[in-house]
Amino acid sequence: MIVLTFASLFFTEIIKKQRVHILQYILIGIAMVVFYSLLLAISEHLGFNIAYLIASIATVSLIASFILMITRQKKTALLFGMILSLFYIFIYVLMQLRDYSLIVGSIGIFIILAVSMKLSTKVNWYTFDRQ
Repeated sequence: MIVLTFASLFFTEIIKKQRVHILQYILIGIAMVVFYSLLLAISEHLGFNIAYLIASIATVSLIASFILMITRQKKTALLFGMILSLFYIFIYVLMQLRDYSLIVGSIGIFIILAVSMKLSTKVNWYTFDRQ
């Protein structure tokens, strides 16, 4: 999950040609780690499903608003928030599938890899300007 988020952030940085500082990557990573703490703490009182919903909405909202502050572009923040939401939904569905989680997870990761490979072909890596 964390790797997928960082990969999405990296592609956002490259495609939008807007630098994201390493400290901002670290803060986003910390937010993702805090998700698990929130999930555990809330699930002790409300049950896993509602806790997952609350923790994921809180985390996606926090990170998307941070992306908005970094990029100052609502469209980029909304798109990033939607991508993160899809990741959280994907993980939740995998946890619910139990017997089919390996095959569904493998197919999902394969599709994510294919999309990442396709995105990487749209970037001219040798002329990317790092101002």
